Amino acid sequence: MPELPAPIRVALVDDQNLVRSGFGMLINSQPDLEVVAEAGNGIEAVQALNATAADVVLMDVRMPGMDGIEATRRILEQAAAQPSGSQRAEVKIVVLTTFDLDEYALAAIQAGASGFLLKDAPPEELLDAIRTVYRGDAVIAPSTTRRLLDHVAPLLRTQTPEQSEHAAAVERLTAREREVFQLIAQGQSNPEIAAGLFLSEATVKTHVGHILAKLGARDRVQVVVIAYETGVVAPGT
Repeated sequence: MPELPAPIRVALVDDQNLVRSGFGMLINSQPDLEVVAEAGNGIEAVQALNATAADVVLMDVRMPGMDGIEATRRILEQAAAQPSGSQRAEVKIVVLTTFDLDEYALAAIQAGASGFLLKDAPPEELLDAIRTVYRGDAVIAPSTTRRLLDHVAPLLRTQTPEQSEHAAAVERLTAREREVFQLIAQGQSNPEIAAGLFLSEATVKTHVGHILAKLGARDRVQVVVIAYETGVVAPGT
């Protein structure tokens, strides 16, 4: 009998015990998912992720003491300091928020989170988000993400040195990479991009890897933010 792949390791960070308990029961009910750590605030989260390797962290964005934004920043700094190939280097963070136009969620994405999800999302959407972020082949909750970015677009277009760097990096994309970049920015997944451009998924994955490297983006949601910053995507399009 073929050996089953190891489950995706999930850490839960929320200051409400009931929320953590509910999410934990839901996640542990799935054969391919396992809760490996829990924390009630940002400081505990940083300590827990220093001691335990997790693949995906569900992070409440608003917590007393150290909030989810600072905790995200610190956990990803710890991950970046790990040797290449280390289990702890690949951690992805999904921030949880109670309303979709939460600028805290944007700040967490800018701190390196891989996306955000509403706390009242249906259970299957939460489970799917964990798997999607782990695979890295799509932006989670693309319509919600676009709504947030449309809302804050004027802030994103403010000229900064980093934004100028991003604009220069976008100019260095090949014509095909720019096509794929625009489709990622519209929230399309790798299979959708492959079908639309008549390419194999493997080819799309290669293009996505090149785009992330050229833009200095950690993952797809950072690519979407850069598309808004540089005017490749306009609000409402």
